[in-house]
Amino acid sequence: MNNLFVTDLQIASWSSHFLWPMFRLAGFFAVAPIFGARTVPLRVRAAFTFIMTVMIVPVLPDMPDLESISVLNMLMIAEQMTIGITLGLVLQMLFQMFVLTGQTISMQAGLGFASMIDPSNGVSIAVVSQWYLTLITLLFLAINGHLVVIEVLVDSFYMMPIGQGGIANDMWMQLANFLSWMFKASLTISLPAIIALLLVNLTFGILTRAAPQLNVFSLGFPVTMVCGIAIIWLTFNNVVPLIDRFTADVINFMHLLLEK
Repeated sequence: MNNLFVTDLQIASWSSHFLWPMFRLAGFFAVAPIFGARTVPLRVRAAFTFIMTVMIVPVLPDMPDLESISVLNMLMIAEQMTIGITLGLVLQMLFQMFVLTGQTISMQAGLGFASMIDPSNGVSIAVVSQWYLTLITLLFLAINGHLVVIEVLVDSFYMMPIGQGGIANDMWMQLANFLSWMFKASLTISLPAIIALLLVNLTFGILTRAAPQLNVFSLGFPVTMVCGIAIIWLTFNNVVPLIDRFTADVINFMHLLLEK
């Protein structure tokens, strides 16, 4: 009977071993796209985090034994939350890159005034950005990107075990520099549309010089908007292969952050 006796310290240790991974997952799902969207109820996110923790805890490496209520344990929880939030922000850059692409094209095509509230973030963005955001969301799920991200989360417990430190200091500068990748990738997608719309504007400039009586304001804006929509449609086939490449870049950078 003595072998069946469980002490309070053992119970506290078991609960800590469960809570540390759960806090890392909770930090990730709180800010990551799709999982952390405002359209997903908080209870659903909490339940999903709990279920994911129950599923992955048996395959995780050994964890340190700490007291359940201690300053070190609180610091450990904050560290796991920071790791999860950082990984979620990196994945968020992939989706915000397409929002930025839509905003750039909208300003060039005169479609910037057509905006709507993004239900996932609760902010006003251009309709073109919302269309790109819907596109990347569907394609991300179609290529099983959500499964790859969950695999990265499980790998993070092996690459950056609990109790052996968090993200290295030099990696924070790498994360800041990775923001430039978001702008470069956005420009890569929107550059064909920008150049095409620039040619349209140059054409209207030449027409204005050749025929001053032509009212460029009444004719130019509608034609530019129609050309912008047509250019988005014509360049759609070139965007789809880039999504796979940019997703791979984000996943590789997430692995880079976890390396020590």
